[in-house]
Amino acid sequence: MAMPDTARRYTIDEVLAFPSDGNRYELVRGELLVTPAPRPAHQVVIGSIYRRLSAYLDDHSEVARLFLSPADISWADDELVQPDLFVVPSQEVSTSWTSYQTLLLAVEVVSPSSTRYDRVTKRRLYQEREVATYWVVDPDARLVEVWHPEDERPEIVTDVLRWRIREEGEELEISLEQLFEDLATGKA
Repeated sequence: MAMPDTARRYTIDEVLAFPSDGNRYELVRGELLVTPAPRPAHQVVIGSIYRRLSAYLDDHSEVARLFLSPADISWADDELVQPDLFVVPSQEVSTSWTSYQTLLLAVEVVSPSSTRYDRVTKRRLYQEREVATYWVVDPDARLVEVWHPEDERPEIVTDVLRWRIREEGEELEISLEQLFEDLATGKA
């Protein structure tokens, strides 16, 4: 016999009304995801990826824009996520997060408190919501999982991470050795 689902379900309005306490609050199908402020290593990796993506997208600003969290990305009244980094089509950029619906790339750097959320809960939501490419960056394992909406398993990247904004365009290449060297030296 199956147990009834009695877990508390939240709405965006409830989550947005929480006091600012340093935690990150996200919502996936009403499930509240709470993570503390990230570790410094997390921020170093995010900074390094941001620098590389930003330089790459400088020549493509008419196509897409790069953003950092905090951000309130929502597709339904019980979904509210804050990818560490994300790229959206330029035509969706506005002064309201509600217009940001098409994520061309979402990046999450896992930490001990977010591993399950990033690898399972949010990954499933991102696939369901057709996020074109999802990177799960694991600084401890020194690898990146690359997911697409139709994938049943990730591509595990341990050498060079590749991504392209346009089919016919130049490809971004990020050396994971260099990325994780930045982590060791604290360079962002």
